Amino acid sequence: MLTVIGGGLAGCEAAWQAANLGVDVVLYEMRPVESTPAHTTAELAELVCSNSLGGNHLTSASGLLKEEMRRLGSLLIAVADETAVPAGSALAVDRHAFSRLVSERIAAHPRITVIREPVDSIPEGLCIIATGPLTSPQLAEEIQRLTGAHDLYFYDAAAPIIAAESLDTDKGFWAGRYGRGGDDYFNCPMNKEEYLSFREALVHAERHEGHIDEPLRFFEGCVPIEELASRGVDTLRFGPLRPVGLVDPATGHRPYAVVQLRKENKEGSLLNLVGFQTRLKWGEQRRVFRMIPALAEAEFVRYGVMHRNTFLNAPRVLRPTYQWRQRDTLFFAGQITGVEGYVESAGSGLIAGLNAALLAKGQKPKTLPPETMLGALAEYITTADPRHFQPMNANFGLLPSGIRVKNRALRKQVLAERALNALDAWLKQE
Repeated sequence: MLTVIGGGLAGCEAAWQAANLGVDVVLYEMRPVESTPAHTTAELAELVCSNSLGGNHLTSASGLLKEEMRRLGSLLIAVADETAVPAGSALAVDRHAFSRLVSERIAAHPRITVIREPVDSIPEGLCIIATGPLTSPQLAEEIQRLTGAHDLYFYDAAAPIIAAESLDTDKGFWAGRYGRGGDDYFNCPMNKEEYLSFREALVHAERHEGHIDEPLRFFEGCVPIEELASRGVDTLRFGPLRPVGLVDPATGHRPYAVVQLRKENKEGSLLNLVGFQTRLKWGEQRRVFRMIPALAEAEFVRYGVMHRNTFLNAPRVLRPTYQWRQRDTLFFAGQITGVEGYVESAGSGLIAGLNAALLAKGQKPKTLPPETMLGALAEYITTADPRHFQPMNANFGLLPSGIRVKNRALRKQVLAERALNALDAWLKQE
């Protein structure tokens, strides 16, 4: 029997993979007995920060990662495809439909038993710890005692969600960058004066510090919008507010800056402020974000929040199979391993689940080819310099070089084709 602790993306994917290989699984999820500062439901695989799972094209690292997972029978990617909402070239989902369907599939599997209670210690026997970035303090202390890993943390934040009906549609427009993917984003243009006033207010807005008595270290892929604004006058214009690829139909020109909103559900009644992760106080979020002309009357249905993430120093304690170096029967999966991102977390769960099942059957755990994104990500987090280790997203820079193609788009295409060919060959051998 396999014990999986944590019913998030990684834990659900791990449980599903192992169960499909004939292993009985007990999946522990502490919600709703105990909740976290970021979760709002008791559903499995609840998406917290965003409803986007990143790019879906093979020429994006995230798209390649998802395609690899599809070919490996991923539960999470299959459900994401079923609950997708329009988002241009990205794969975004109706987050409530997504978590509800994952919960139903897991509950219906004959080899998976779900137990709703917290686990405060690491059990004996075959186990996968997939407690995510919000591991309970008790279990985190147990893990630190086991691994000897200390002073490893970072903070990230979630973006606010607003009611679509509260938009001033006369002061924005629906469009995708460069006209790609349809009109899936609502764009809120700002002229120079509006942008500079907004940026100034953002920098000086009051932030929620909470009970933080340690230095803040943010993952670069999820830095709060106010932190980005403080880095320079034009940082936002070269980041989440970049106007490149957009033309305002009201003027016929590219805006000075633009805020994009993405649909949160299929009905499009809820919209997520793209890139607006924040730790501003809720009153300040209302005041400052309503300075965006199209959002002057915005109704906030969820404010942005910040939470503490916990991750291991994976190069010191994990193998590329996601096993703990000093105990064959103990696996870790998800963001606690140092992978960063929804799909990356689920991907690590997929590998951990497969390998735990192999071990349960008396076989050796395996690694995927380094040419694949799944294999390269596992190799990176377990072989990086442990002195400066930080969480890592999927990216083409992780893949082995040797591709002599100068055109960047074509090079990514070649790398993606090589990765999928390597995965197909690996699957045939297995």
